[in-house]
Amino acid sequence: MNDSALITTGLPIALAIIMFGLGLSLTVDDFRRVSRSPKAVVVALVLQVLVLPLVAFGLVTVFGLDPLLAVGVMLLAASPGGTTANLFSHLFRGDVALNITLTAINSVLAALTIPIITNLAIDHFDAEGDLGLQLGKVVQVIALVLVPVAVGMAVRRRSPRFATRADRPVRVFSVIVLVIVSVGALLGERENLADYMRQVGLVTGIFCLASLTLGYAGARLLRLDRRQAIASSMEVGIHNTTVALTIALSVLDSTEVAIPSAVYSVLMYILATAFGYLITRRHSDSDAEGSLRQPTV
Repeated sequence: MNDSALITTGLPIALAIIMFGLGLSLTVDDFRRVSRSPKAVVVALVLQVLVLPLVAFGLVTVFGLDPLLAVGVMLLAASPGGTTANLFSHLFRGDVALNITLTAINSVLAALTIPIITNLAIDHFDAEGDLGLQLGKVVQVIALVLVPVAVGMAVRRRSPRFATRADRPVRVFSVIVLVIVSVGALLGERENLADYMRQVGLVTGIFCLASLTLGYAGARLLRLDRRQAIASSMEVGIHNTTVALTIALSVLDSTEVAIPSAVYSVLMYILATAFGYLITRRHSDSDAEGSLRQPTV
């Protein structure tokens, strides 16, 4: 599968289209909005950029994953939030404007953090072969992540109507690509699939739940409001796994490194839906109890 045209050419092009679509949904104001709610932005970014890699490292160490799978989990942890987080935040009444701002900043930061975290993981876990993000591959990652976003933003500035029309088709395309690549990556390793699922299924599930919980609980502990906490939870818990899959398959040329992201891309939709339902229902119940306790006049 690694040598197929789908992976070597098609997947980077598909990611470029997806990141272009992300750029179509962003404006310069989305970056400026940091000054309006700096605390919320800083909390979510610290959780995503610093805390999540530490959680992932702890999990792969405790579970003793094979080196390439361990690198895959670390690559997953380094991948940014995506536009799907915005959708889930909207569904569960989160602060979508905060999500858009976080996605914008995360996409820029990821161009730097992905190579750093992935290379540290490759060195630490002593992954075999020529696996590694040398300078040329780092530039490739930056180009894949940032250039299409910048082009999309430029197009939106010149033609807002086109950006609005293209939004839905690009979102649908993103989901289709994610499904095809995830299934393809899993089928490409079908001989070892049962063993991989045994190894990474539990790890990625725990990691997803930990990400969602940290995003929400961390925001609430630092006294952000509920809508901001929901936005933080979805941004931290729902990763742009297409980025991780593309880097694993096209840049690092390793299907095994892609397995954790492929598994996570399925689990995150199920777990994020259950988590969003749980926290919104809990608050609905609390609101109902509060109204019952109101004294009657």
